[in-house]
Amino acid sequence: MSLLDDETLWRSSVVANCEMNRDRGLASYRRELGIDLAPLPGSRWVDLCCGSGKALAEAAREDVTIVGVDLVDHHVAARPGLSFVVAPVDQWEPDAPVDLVTCVHGLHYVGDKLGLLVRAASWLVPGGQLVANFDVASVRRADGTPFGRTLTKALRDAGFTYDNRRRRVGYLGQGRPQLPFVYLGADDRAGPNYTGQPAVHSCYEL
Repeated sequence: MSLLDDETLWRSSVVANCEMNRDRGLASYRRELGIDLAPLPGSRWVDLCCGSGKALAEAAREDVTIVGVDLVDHHVAARPGLSFVVAPVDQWEPDAPVDLVTCVHGLHYVGDKLGLLVRAASWLVPGGQLVANFDVASVRRADGTPFGRTLTKALRDAGFTYDNRRRRVGYLGQGRPQLPFVYLGADDRAGPNYTGQPAVHSCYEL
């Protein structure tokens, strides 16, 4: 299998063309993530692969800090409490700990998915929360076969939660989880995943 490095993947038509999160509103975010997205005063929320940021704009207030990060500069207008960063989500990090990290269907297009989950969990304040859509079938061995239960066990052993039915991963509280996988590269020819959209497989060795 020929695998792509990060910079090549960012230029892939599959990644540049992803439509899963472009114009989702706050109600859609709540359905996808299964959590209340009404930020408390003084809280900090980072949304990875934010698309247009429509959901964030609906939640924005002057007494909260919300940052949307996306590879594509196609955002709604910034407003008090809301800002956007144009950057690869697997290269960016916040300048201070955050209360909430979300990623709605964005991990499907990330190369080092597990590395991003570990990094995002490390951004949390005590009592903070990470929640994202995540399909374990998109994480593969070098020969293209999925890790399956080996991966879900490793995630849970590291402190993550994983909902197989909803394909949702989470992490609660401050921590620096570790996963025993070494990233090899990405395959943008994986085809449609459970969402019906073309996605990216991420390959690792254990």
